Amino acid sequence: MRIGMMADAYKPHISGITNVIALSKKFLEKAGYEVYVFTFGGGDYVDDEPNIIRTRGVPLVDTGLYFSARHSSEAQKILQEMDIIHVHHPFTSGQLAIRYCRAQGIPLVFTNHTRYDLYAHAYLPMVPDVLGDAFLRAYMPAFCNSCDLVIAPSAGLKEVLINLGVESSIEVIPNGVDVHPFRSVEKPISRQELGFADEDILLTYMGRVSPEKNLPFLLRAFAGIAKTYENVSLVIIGDGPERENLEDRVRVMGMNDRVKFTGMIPYSKLPAYMASADVFATASVTEVHPLSVIEALASGLPVVGIQSPGVGDTVEDGVTGYLAPEEDLAVFTAKLSRIITDHEARKQMSLNAREVSLTYSIENTTQIMIDRYQKLYLEYSGKKQNFFQRLARPFRRSKT
Repeated sequence: MRIGMMADAYKPHISGITNVIALSKKFLEKAGYEVYVFTFGGGDYVDDEPNIIRTRGVPLVDTGLYFSARHSSEAQKILQEMDIIHVHHPFTSGQLAIRYCRAQGIPLVFTNHTRYDLYAHAYLPMVPDVLGDAFLRAYMPAFCNSCDLVIAPSAGLKEVLINLGVESSIEVIPNGVDVHPFRSVEKPISRQELGFADEDILLTYMGRVSPEKNLPFLLRAFAGIAKTYENVSLVIIGDGPERENLEDRVRVMGMNDRVKFTGMIPYSKLPAYMASADVFATASVTEVHPLSVIEALASGLPVVGIQSPGVGDTVEDGVTGYLAPEEDLAVFTAKLSRIITDHEARKQMSLNAREVSLTYSIENTTQIMIDRYQKLYLEYSGKKQNFFQRLARPFRRSKT
């Protein structure tokens, strides 16, 4: 079976969606399937994996992203040879999937990875909320209705799609994570290398350092903790457009010696960084299926987060971490304080976190997706066969 993944962006662009596609491709190929990725680029990146089909696009300012209203003739030809198309971005790639593949009778799968309503507010603050909401309510139901299978990586996101007016059947299938590197770290990064003492309680955040991640809220909560507990530190792993502003904020708050920004680090080193921490903390409310949270759980880290789609679907309050109501700084800070001081609860949550993380194993989720792909492929094969059988009936009758 040939599976085509369609995405507006892929490597070298770094994002959760890129990681999902790359990992899914790797394990589907491991299972014997032929997987292609159709995306856009500038033509100067050399791929280190097979079957990446790039159409040259127009660079979008300095985002590292590219745009094109069409795929190249070569890409279109290969697209139409696929048995299944799996769309990972609904707008450009989604429309191109319908244009190139629907008439060919190729089944379309769509996974909604993003809270587009909240991301629009973060990146387009000058656009009135009502316009973005109206567009999504007009677009998403129609697009989902054009797909044969709509997937939400979490139950919370399924509700978000339903609230946008999507009436198509939506199946909840988590995005897979390769949890094994995080569950078996031989040598964590030393506290000294990070600038902290061995006896410190280390909180960590991992992800994009960008507006939608709500990191100023996390820093305010940490500032409250830092005034009370001298042996608590915070490491922020990742990079993004907000890093410089947040580093300035940390200096103004007088917390340079308590907060460490690592910048971007190779993905292969993340397990060692996570293994050095005691708690994972995130204030993001825009997650769909938070891979960093799952990787934290696999590392044995209890998670302190905010009750919202994605994080709230992944973390069980009081079992694998603590959840606070959205934008309730006092409760979030209190939850941080509780997990810092209750060593026995933190130890038990660590054990629970490791166990729960296996639910999201890439091996499990890949098999679920293979089952869905095969079902759609057989359904469409049957439709095509029936179509040609109907065409052949008059000719068979004429011979009798």
